[in-house]
Amino acid sequence: MNNYKLTLVGLVVSIFFYLTTIFLELDLFEQFIAFLSSIDHLELDEIIIPILIFFLFFVIDTRRNSKNVQMENAKLNIYKAMLSSSHHILNNFIYQMDIFKITAEDTPGFDAKVLAFYEDIISNASHQIHSLSSLTTIDEFSIRMSVMSE
Repeated sequence: MNNYKLTLVGLVVSIFFYLTTIFLELDLFEQFIAFLSSIDHLELDEIIIPILIFFLFFVIDTRRNSKNVQMENAKLNIYKAMLSSSHHILNNFIYQMDIFKITAEDTPGFDAKVLAFYEDIISNASHQIHSLSSLTTIDEFSIRMSVMSE
C-alpha cells in the first residue's frame, strides 16, 4: 500500500473535487476554458503545450533517477549484508584459530617466533575486517584502500 500513497491521495482529491462540483453546481472545465479565453490576448495559451511536454519529460526523468537511486540503495544494502556475513565468518575463523594458538602455547618446545607471526597475521586480519566494516563511502577505491592500509 505504501507504493501507492500518492495515487490514493490523488483519488481522494479527485473525489473531493467531483463531489464539490456536484454539490456547488460548478462546472470547473467551462470556467477553465473561460479563463483561457479571457487571457487569450496575452497569448499564454500557446505556451501550455510546451509546458506540458516539458513536465512530461521532467516526470519521466525524475522517475528514472528515482529508480536508479533505488537500485543503488539495493546494491548498498546487499553489500552491507555481505560484509556483515563475511565479518561474522572471519571472526568465527579467528576465534577457532585462537584454540590452535592456545594449544600451541601449551605445547612444550613450540617455536615462539611462529606464535608471534601468528599474532601478527590475526591482528592484521582483524584490523582489515574492522577497517572494511567501518567505511563511510562505499566505492571501489575506498574498499581497496581500506584493505591495503596495512
